[in-house]
Amino acid sequence: MTPLAAFAMQPLLLPELFPLDLRRRLSLVTRVHERVIDAFDGPLDAEILITGWGCPRIDTGVLAAAPRLRAVVHAAGSVKGHLTAAVFDRGITVSSAAEANAVPVAEFTLAMLVLAAKQTFPRARAYAAGAWSGDALPGVATPGERGGLSGSTVGVIGASRVGRLVIDRLHDHGADVLLSDPYTSGEEAAALGVRAVPLDELCRHAELVTVHAPELPETRGLLDERRLSLLRDGAVVINTARGSLIDTAALVRHCATGRIGAVLDVTDPEPLPSGHPLLGLPNVLVTPHISGARGRELRRLGEFAVAEVERLTRGRPLRGTVRPADLNRIA
Repeated sequence: MTPLAAFAMQPLLLPELFPLDLRRRLSLVTRVHERVIDAFDGPLDAEILITGWGCPRIDTGVLAAAPRLRAVVHAAGSVKGHLTAAVFDRGITVSSAAEANAVPVAEFTLAMLVLAAKQTFPRARAYAAGAWSGDALPGVATPGERGGLSGSTVGVIGASRVGRLVIDRLHDHGADVLLSDPYTSGEEAAALGVRAVPLDELCRHAELVTVHAPELPETRGLLDERRLSLLRDGAVVINTARGSLIDTAALVRHCATGRIGAVLDVTDPEPLPSGHPLLGLPNVLVTPHISGARGRELRRLGEFAVAEVERLTRGRPLRGTVRPADLNRIA
């Protein structure tokens, strides 16, 4: 019998994640519940739950009302916000579209690396104040003129999905890539075409540092006062992972001197309060958590989720399977 599926997310997201043609594809392998669930307030007879941003938390109470549920397919990245251990304890299959969501994050990161290598952000602000391209940047350390990524040393923190995509793209730009990741061996790093180094060594040698580690108790404040002090004059830190991985107060102190710069798509706290020092520094660019899939990019997540449901109903292996052991290594 064709399984019953239901959507659980912010209702306004449905047409962006799942345009009509994708919903038609779903209807070929499932019977889709008409109502988009934004609150679990009664019995749930679905066998497959297709979730997205805004999905309510799935705990033991929800599971008790959903005896037929056998799979949760997440049309977004992290599942930590809405899934509890009870989901895994019951043996429910879990899949995430993190692989698809990693692509726009990697593209955004590469764009920021290219721009940072050319000192675009402080130079743009200096230009607005009357400086020209060859003029020195007041209050900003510029040890040598950079012309792009070719020949630069880039430090990648975390060989996550995004981190690996960034590494792959950096090879096309002729960058020397250092990797720090406790889960990646030297042999694995060599296969990726990078050098595995301890984090302190990465901080000492990289001109550009990009953060792609998960948020875990042991990664909070990963780039703290001591490690930020290790960075070379003129280094730029790019963070598209989680704001808590960088000590915000320490970052403010180092960027305020002009010694290093930063590009932050995530912050701690998030959002930053109005008037926060990071928002006004000429060598810092803060964006409002936009590196992940947005607008037309959301369809890619829906396509991934639909393909997962198709594989699930046909008894094929899933591409985005999330296992309990993965939770301590993913965002």
